[in-house]
Amino acid sequence: MIFKTLLAAAFGMAVMSFGAMAASVYDFTLNSIDGKPTPLSDFKGKVVLLVNVASRCGYTPQYTALESLYEKYKDRGFVIVGIPANNFGGQEPGTNEEIKTFCKSKYSVTFPMMGKVSVKGADQTPLYQFLTASEADSKFAGEIKWNFTKFLVGKDGKIVNRFESKVTPDDPRVIAAVEQALN
Repeated sequence: MIFKTLLAAAFGMAVMSFGAMAASVYDFTLNSIDGKPTPLSDFKGKVVLLVNVASRCGYTPQYTALESLYEKYKDRGFVIVGIPANNFGGQEPGTNEEIKTFCKSKYSVTFPMMGKVSVKGADQTPLYQFLTASEADSKFAGEIKWNFTKFLVGKDGKIVNRFESKVTPDDPRVIAAVEQALN
């Protein structure tokens, strides 16, 4: 029992320490859908929309609006980063290769896609620990509730907005937030 308590305390301090060190999303690296390390600092100076995606979800058709949004603003310094996760109802069961094929063939996705991660729970990836923690920005903190939660990140790597699953990428609120962040 004492060992478990000490282990939990040490783990909590490690997470706290790591979170304290992270100042922005630029402090994180994810693997691309092809398995290559992709530092999010590669997107410094751009406006980024981070989206946890899934192939077998009622919100999966949002890929169409995501791709349209990306095409409309990519030449102005906007990028969408799709981050597959299988945390909700087993709606992203495929391998990275299967996810990549699905996204290209069904939705003609051209924006960057990362490898599958966990966005909540004990195995939550450090990026999502940061995004959902109140230390990053308490206005946007809180557990991911479902697929297609969107975090809008400003050119400085700080979160500027969060949109839940039901808010589509072509919603006027999303478009206005993207345009404001680009200006």
